[in-house]
Amino acid sequence: MSTHDHGHDRPQGDVALRGAGGTVGAAGVPARFEDPGLEPHRPRRSDLDPKAAKRAERQTVVLFGVSILGTIVFLAGYFLLPLGSSEAILRSNLALGLGLAFALLGIGTAAVHWAKSLMSDHEVVDERHPVQSSPEVREIAVKALQDGVADANVGRRGVLKGALAGSLALFPLTIAVPLIGELGEDWDVSKFKHTWWKAGTRLATDPDARPIKASDVTIGSVVHVIPEDLEEAEHVLDEKAKAIVLLIRLDERDLKPLPGREGWAYQGIVAYSKVCTHVGCPVALYEQQTHHLLCPCHQSTFDVSEGAKVVFGPAKRPLPQLPIEVDSEGYLVAQSDFTEPVGPSFWERLK
Repeated sequence: MSTHDHGHDRPQGDVALRGAGGTVGAAGVPARFEDPGLEPHRPRRSDLDPKAAKRAERQTVVLFGVSILGTIVFLAGYFLLPLGSSEAILRSNLALGLGLAFALLGIGTAAVHWAKSLMSDHEVVDERHPVQSSPEVREIAVKALQDGVADANVGRRGVLKGALAGSLALFPLTIAVPLIGELGEDWDVSKFKHTWWKAGTRLATDPDARPIKASDVTIGSVVHVIPEDLEEAEHVLDEKAKAIVLLIRLDERDLKPLPGREGWAYQGIVAYSKVCTHVGCPVALYEQQTHHLLCPCHQSTFDVSEGAKVVFGPAKRPLPQLPIEVDSEGYLVAQSDFTEPVGPSFWERLK
């Protein structure tokens, strides 16, 4: 026997209910909305009060002025602040960053404030026209553009127009000057043939420059290493980028030194350039079981147990090895500089 609840009978298919909101489907989802029409225009204070309009104009000029000052700060940071030490580079980057931020912020906020307070805010309906317009329609379009310029009050506000022109004219310098300025750099690649390493230079941890003893390095560990006296260099960061080294300790039985390099390691401790020989990315991922170093940029893989030879990826040559030994106090020191250029292989072919 079956029961039938007449209170919940529903006809098959969708049922449309007509209400104030339009046509409603069976699931209660509107199928069609009524046209709400356009709300009446509400004038702004700047539309009614000339003083308010003048105040809004002054505020917009100030914001454009902030953009101009930001561009000036950026250019001053680029041309006037010297580089060399880490502190000097930090000051220069701070000036560049703040200048660029205020240059962008000034233009952006000024444009928004101008649009909201001074430009025409009347709602209009733009009827859809055929793709091909007649000369009469094109004439109307040009007239509409001219009316838009008039609505923006550009012609009657000389100071505002000048502030806009000044900020827009100066801001591109924040992009163009660094690009153009770098075009004249000295690309003498012979600088990559020599680093800050020299005979007797102690290997030190990065970034605190603490000298390392051989006894501090355990089997399987990896230490990022720089020359102890690197702070004496004129361009510290440039020299660090070339001299950065990975120090790794293996079981001596796993080492297979290349001919002529038998004395370049110390009790299983080897040192290789951290700069990938593909395009110069930092090699930093070490797999202890396989003794493989991986470059995360393009997956070039090097075997540190066999002279950091390439076992996978686009790199064309092994990582340069730094010859090391210990001094009378047990600290690890370099025997000499790298015997080959560090970094991408194509640098060797540039003259």
